[in-house]
Amino acid sequence: MKLVNIFGNAAAGKMTVGQELAKITDLKLFHNHMTIEPVIDIFGYFDGEVTKKLREVYFSEFAKSDNYGMIFTFMFALDDQTDWGYGKHVEELFLQGNPDSQFYYVELVCDKEERLRRNATENRLQNKPSKRNVEESNARLLRDDERHRFESFEGEIPFENYMKIDNTSLAPDVVAKMIKEHFNL
Repeated sequence: MKLVNIFGNAAAGKMTVGQELAKITDLKLFHNHMTIEPVIDIFGYFDGEVTKKLREVYFSEFAKSDNYGMIFTFMFALDDQTDWGYGKHVEELFLQGNPDSQFYYVELVCDKEERLRRNATENRLQNKPSKRNVEESNARLLRDDERHRFESFEGEIPFENYMKIDNTSLAPDVVAKMIKEHFNL
């Protein structure tokens, strides 16, 4: 079982790269809004605890399946120890379901101007209804940038299977091919 974690700033291209990677591998895409949006629809607001519980069910059950692996996309606040702990917890869920699980980490970085442009793309708005108020979504993106650090420092990421890609000027399919080849997926 393989778990490819794609993380980075808001609108860095995580989901779109994940979509392209899923097309050229046997990995299944599980982008973070696949649990965020239903919670917002049902509760009328974002509830992080409910979202986390739903993800844990998906991770635990998927790890027991015969699937090749999963792509998980998320924003990883590198200055927040809670996020580091959550990443370890997700690994443990996979290992409980499949002790032979392998983990890969891809950090996407992209300049702010391009992220703001991507924040209003058709694919993003189609898959993430909570982003459809672009003005509000842009404000949230900028607030998130001020509150947390989503880009790693040189040498900060300790994972064995890790790569960092500046995809500001790269097409998602090109980035997906880079990931596939680098990790031999």
